[in-house]
This record gives sequence, structure tokens and C-alpha cells, in this order.
Amino acid sequence: MNTRTGLNWQRVQALVAAERASYIVRNPQSARLAEQAAQHLLFGVPMHWMNDWSTPFPLTVREASGARFRDADGNAYVDFCLGDTGAMFGHAPQPVAQAIARQSARGYTSMLPSEDAGPVAAELARRFGLPYWQFALSASDANRFVLRWLRAATGRSKVLVFNGCYHGTVDDVFVDLIGGMPMQRDSLLGQVHKLTDHTAVVEFNDLPALEAALRQGDIACVLAEPVMTNVGMVLPQLGYWEAAQQLIRQYGTLLVIDETHTISSGVGGYARAHAMQPDALVVGKPIGGGIPCAVYGFTEELARRVEHAKRSAPAGHSGVGTTLSANMFAMAAMRANLEEVMTESAYQHMFTLAAQLAEGLRDIIARHELPWCVTQIGARTEFQFAASAPRNGTEAQAAMDCELERAIHLYLLNRGLLITPFHNMLLVCPATKVEDVQHMLAAFESCVAQMI
Repeated sequence: MNTRTGLNWQRVQALVAAERASYIVRNPQSARLAEQAAQHLLFGVPMHWMNDWSTPFPLTVREASGARFRDADGNAYVDFCLGDTGAMFGHAPQPVAQAIARQSARGYTSMLPSEDAGPVAAELARRFGLPYWQFALSASDANRFVLRWLRAATGRSKVLVFNGCYHGTVDDVFVDLIGGMPMQRDSLLGQVHKLTDHTAVVEFNDLPALEAALRQGDIACVLAEPVMTNVGMVLPQLGYWEAAQQLIRQYGTLLVIDETHTISSGVGGYARAHAMQPDALVVGKPIGGGIPCAVYGFTEELARRVEHAKRSAPAGHSGVGTTLSANMFAMAAMRANLEEVMTESAYQHMFTLAAQLAEGLRDIIARHELPWCVTQIGARTEFQFAASAPRNGTEAQAAMDCELERAIHLYLLNRGLLITPFHNMLLVCPATKVEDVQHMLAAFESCVAQMI
């Protein structure tokens, strides 16, 4: 796939050089802080992936509120990245800020239930339709714990994932299809176990491949995003999930839906909005308004099987849970976020603006005759360098162009607009304004015009 059709690549390279120079001039304090941090931070940043942005050196954030943040040099930005969903409901939403301020004087962690625990679990049950819940510090942990519980409950060892999937840093999911063969991802560091022994991988939207894998009878669960989001957005084809769920049930396998990104679809996530019936469900990043926490829920039947597995096991550490899971601080944040921030009215505002953003991007792309597409799921929008929406992870990967992405991202950043660094995803939050969308569209069109 030629992702650069319609572009003048010499003009793109000249644009990147000019934008890098502009960034350096605009951000002397960030440059100084980056140089200082490199003396003691591995890779010069708190986490190595913070170097994955398109900038010559890391941008240092001073403060963030709502849909905006300000950097160390005082430059203001409209944030369409929002922590790659971690701040999907805005930075420091007021009800959450007030709740954690109150909780800060009442204790952080105790290894005992807080008064918020019951109400949070009840609200999760109401929203997502699953009656029993547990907590973790991240979706990565929640997915790990769910895989342990389901392997124990089913007596099966294997998990099935989709090629190009996203489920945090769970080792089991780093298996890709290369030339139709499952291969452990080359980029995975320090992995000494052969992941393909216990992980099956098939293409999203491929029902025959899914059935062939399930027919072996050794798959404990299918772990899936209902819409793929991390390799570029890939939508389920019409009728796919109805047929896939039937196959999963037919072969005695369980379905785990990871809504960490697709919670952008509505108050109950994509699965509830589309009448899916998962056996287990995970939500991470955004559920506590940006405070580290995650949740996972089970059906009544699965909860009984999980409880039986635990009670039948020898005494000792189960390998599930950490001492900070469900700490009082996180529970207070989750309760406030669920009750006062993640509301129907907030979602309706986000849906309206995301639709305006998606339509505006389509119009710009069409006017400049570029073979790109735009996908929107609720508050989440993405443009991809392909004429039509990818049908699976392989097609989505082929539509990615790191150099082109970085050129666009840097151009937008220098005009006070941040989008997700790993691909072309944009989020809106309850604090995003119509003029913010208009600002983004004007800057995007200006960028495109200078690249053709």
C-alpha cells in the first residue's frame, strides 16, 4: 500500500525540518528540563515511550485542566490526545478533584473495603450489565487477573486474541500473524517463554479462522476489543460479533471484552450499546478520571465458577491482585467519576463534537483528493492513510506511515493541538468546545495543503 499517494514528499520533508526548528525555538524551557532530566532518567524520560512523540525533545507539561494543558514554556494547547483515553473525560474533572481532595485527608490505602466500594460496584453493574466486580491498578493488571481466573475456571490454558490487538502490557497478547503464521512479537523485551504455546491469534472479522481455532477445544477465552483501536481503528463488519459470539459459546469458550478504549462509545461501553453479552469485561484508564485504577466484571455464572476455583485451590497466594488494588483514593475517584462525570449528557456533547470533527476531516481529505479514510466510534475519531477502512490488523498496519504521522503531529503541536502520538487518533471530552474542533480542522487543512 502506498500511503503517500497524492503527496509531494520533498515538500513534506521540508515542512518537517521547518516545524522541528520552530519547536526548538518555542520550547527553550522544555529543552533545558529535558537535558536536566537525562542525567538521571533512563532514556531521559520517566517511561521510555514518552520519547515516541514527534518532537526533537520531550515537551514538559506544567498543568492540565479540562481539554487544555500548558507546557513549561507557557504555551497553551487543546488536547485531543487526552492521555490516550486516560483523561477521556478531561484533565482534573472537578468532581473527581474534589473527591480526591476530601479523601487525601482520610487516608489512601488500608487493604480493607472503603465506604465507596459497594456503591462503585453497584454502579458498574448497572452500567455494564454484569453483576460482580473486582479492581486493579491498570487495565494491564485487570486483563492479567481475568486470564488467570478464566484459565482456572475452565481448566483450559489458551487465550485467543486478534492480530494487532491492544490489551496493555499483558505478555500473552504479544503474538502477531506474520504471513499467516503466529509469531511472538520481535519488539517484546525479555520474554523467555514461548507465547505461541498458549496464545492463538487470528484476524479480526475472519469467522472461519476464529472457528478453526476454537474447534481445537483448548481456548479458555477470547480476549478482544469490540473495535480494534491500537493498530488504527478496525470496525467489526456487519453481523460479525453476533456470529462470533455464537461460535465462542458453541465451543465452550468465554468472551472477555476490553473496553479500555471503546468506553468512548457510551456510558456502558460498546458492548452494552450493541447488545453484546460478554462473560467478562475490563475497563482501565478513564474509569477513575485519570487516577490509576481499573475494573473487571463477571456474569453470575462465571462469578460462581471463579469462586469455586478459588475455594477449591490450595491455600496461598493466587497470583491475582496487589495490595494497592481498590485503594481508598482510587475508589473515591471512581465513584465521583461514575456518578458525576461519565454522564449521558457528557457523552452526548462528546458525540456531537466528534461527529463534527469526523465530518470535517472527511471534507478536507476529499477536497484535497487524498486516498485517506476517517472512522468514528462515539467520542473517538481517527484518520488513516487508506482509501477505505481496514478490515483487520494486517490491513490497518499496512496503512500506517510513521514518518507521515510524525510530520502531521508535529505541525499540529506547533499550533497548539495535541493528538495521540502512536497513530492518528483524536478524542474529545466534556470540556472540548466547538471552536476547538474548528481550530483542529483549520490546522489540519493547512498542514495537508502544504504537503501536496
